[in-house]
Order: sequence, then C-alpha cells, then structure tokens
Amino acid sequence: MKVLDVELKPEVFGLEVKKHVLWEVVKWQLASRRQGTHSTKTRGEVSYSGRKLLPQKGTGNARHGDRGANIFVGGGVAHGPKPRDYYYNLPKKVKKLGLKMALSLRAKENNLVVVDEVEIGGVPKTKKAIDFLKGLGLEKNKVLLVLPQKDDIIYKSFRNLQGVRVLPVEGLNVYDILWADKIVLTGKALDKVYERLMS
Repeated sequence: MKVLDVELKPEVFGLEVKKHVLWEVVKWQLASRRQGTHSTKTRGEVSYSGRKLLPQKGTGNARHGDRGANIFVGGGVAHGPKPRDYYYNLPKKVKKLGLKMALSLRAKENNLVVVDEVEIGGVPKTKKAIDFLKGLGLEKNKVLLVLPQKDDIIYKSFRNLQGVRVLPVEGLNVYDILWADKIVLTGKALDKVYERLMS
C-alpha cells in the first residue's frame, strides 16, 4: 500500500460548497431510507363495542358516542400515523452536485487520501484491515473506504471495525461522505469517481 500524490480535478473536488444543497441531498437520502411502517388505530379499528355509553340526555354527563372515542384512555388515535412511503424525487443534477460538493468539502479540509491499492490477501482478515488503517495513521478516525467495485474480502475485513464504512464508487453518497472524518480512495476508484461525476 502506497499513498499517491495526485492532482485532483477542480470540476469534482474544487467546487464552492453550498450547505443548502448538501442538506437537501441528505434529507432526500434519509427520507428514502425510512421504512414508513408506523401505524396507529383509529376509533373505527379499536376493539370496543360501538354501543352508546349512556343516554344522550338526563344524566348530567357529557355526550358520548362509544368507548373507542379518542378522548378515552385506550380509545382510537385521532390523526395518528399510518403506513406511508416517504420517498420523493430529487433532480439528478442536484444529487450529482451534492456529491461533488461533499467531496470538495473533504478535499478542502485535506481529509482525502488516495492509495494505490488495499492489500488484504485471499481471505478476510480484520487484523490486516487494522494494520492498513495504522499505516495511514487513521485508526482513531471515522473512515470511508471507497473501492472501484464491490469486494467481499475487503468488506468482510473491515465490517467489524466500528468507525469504518466500505463502499464501491457506485454506492458513494453524500450522507456517508459527511459522516466520515477521512475518505480513503484507491487510484482506480478515483478514476471511476471522475467517470461517474463528469459524464
């Protein structure tokens, strides 16, 4: 493993960062991840009899219809959440711009490291993953490792480390870039980033 000294292209890593664009993309990402399976029962769904509790007039009590009304303990919920899909569409241009700005932010802070390759070997080894981070002096940082494509051996080597996430270039996203203190890319991954964001 060797740290590469590369000239970063300003079209991807030299943009002016606008917080609102980053906020917009992260909001869209988190909305897409929501399961939306929350549910409450309305007064029509709680298991109570629909019988009128007491006569309408003459008892001195308030007028009530049935036991399942929302003002009673155990009654239905008024305007409660029901299952729904939180996904909404965000223009492709905004998504791409957000990704470029997040990368530009990390580049501006000198929190981008480009290496020639990640050497783990033929079988997953967490110890080798730890040695790799120590070699870069990043064992105490939150690290996002970006690979040119999915690699199960590297993924399995790093998955037990709490502060490390491994993503292929196609899975690179604003939320994870902003989560990480340091971003480590391989040389081939950097080429793929340019391919993805400059096309």
